Amino acid sequence: MTVPVTAPVASAGEWAKRLGMDKLVIRGGNRLSGTIPISGAKNSALTLIPCALLTDEPLTLRNLPRLADIDGFQHLMNQFGVMTAVQGKRPEDFGRVMTMEATRITSSVAPYDLVRKMRASILVLGPMLARMGEATVSLPGGCAIGNRPIDLHLKALEALGAEIEMAQGYVKAVAPDGGLPGGKFDFPVVSVGATENAVMAAVLAKGTSHLFNAAREPEIVDLCKLLAAMGAEIEGIGSSDLVIHGVKRLHGATYRVMGDRIEAGSYACAAAITGGDVMLEGANAEEMQATIHALRNIGVTVEETKSGVHIIADGPLKATNLTTAPYPGLATDMQAQLMSLLCKAEGTSVLKETIFENRFMHVPELNRMGADIETEGRTAIVKGVETLTGAEVMATDLRASMSLIIAGLAAEGETQVRRIYHLDRGYERLEEKLQLVGADIERVGDD
Repeated sequence: MTVPVTAPVASAGEWAKRLGMDKLVIRGGNRLSGTIPISGAKNSALTLIPCALLTDEPLTLRNLPRLADIDGFQHLMNQFGVMTAVQGKRPEDFGRVMTMEATRITSSVAPYDLVRKMRASILVLGPMLARMGEATVSLPGGCAIGNRPIDLHLKALEALGAEIEMAQGYVKAVAPDGGLPGGKFDFPVVSVGATENAVMAAVLAKGTSHLFNAAREPEIVDLCKLLAAMGAEIEGIGSSDLVIHGVKRLHGATYRVMGDRIEAGSYACAAAITGGDVMLEGANAEEMQATIHALRNIGVTVEETKSGVHIIADGPLKATNLTTAPYPGLATDMQAQLMSLLCKAEGTSVLKETIFENRFMHVPELNRMGADIETEGRTAIVKGVETLTGAEVMATDLRASMSLIIAGLAAEGETQVRRIYHLDRGYERLEEKLQLVGADIERVGDD
């Protein structure tokens, strides 16, 4: 059974209602124990969905997380004339299956109203340019975690032969008659999104493209594997040196989205701060080695198994120093969660954020809960405290939201987290998963 996109499944209106009304109430102190199923990776899914624009045959993605951003991207695909259908599943199930068919693309414009709240929408630029020879995309929005320019996206596409114009808040890209010729581009700094856009643009180019200093994140490997399943010819998958031989057309495919390494790391921190024992079912240890290394340095036992990652926190937490870096370094998306964990560690920790310049907005909220954190530019100094206390706090971005949940699980008393629409963008039914392992957490109306 399939459900057409017009069916009322997590509609934009429903998300808007939740955005304005809901909050999470956490009564801390419970030790987490049990199994948490890890969902499909948000950051991968948002890259795989636009691949449907590269073929006129059906593309089916399995293990898609139920998230606001996924629904938003689905609506954006419909804007282009892509037919989408969601396989019927029980509401209590995690994940879903979506089939997309871009037999005929009816528009090459991604309007502001659909793009403004989701930065990943810029990823339609490359595939639309490759398939249609032109694309007009509104400048994207997303979390307010610092300056995230798209200049590298545009420079990479120009190197592949595109002509780029910017006017009135839109980017217009045009390929020469006959399509992109392909080319070479050396990224001056590692950029995940720009690498993804360039790869999707290059797979249908007339010639061979060479990308140097490309990002190596597992989500990019997932993208390349899907494209290869659709008939793309890509060399160097998993390395920083990608060679893409353009092909005339791609065909459809059925593909399973990788597990979410950031979600797994987030729940690992939640288990650890409560002294818990939690199996992260479906987590891939190989893809989250930097996070595992950090957890072990903090004093958490991490067991890598065939079915997932087992987290055991049966001793004191220890201070450590952490620095975010491009993969295989520590993901910037794990910085806030690890900071919350270190609030309860013995000693003083130093965290350095090298990716984004404005990603410490959760610090004042954690300090409201009794944390002792000072910031100096892109460095945060965390002095461990014996006790965190519940408070009313405000989420500022996706990962910051999770850091407040983690702190609330260990705090004395009640914590109320407002503006949780950020969480709905990136964590599939978070409160339900935490309830599975014993957390006292509920979503209530924010009166």
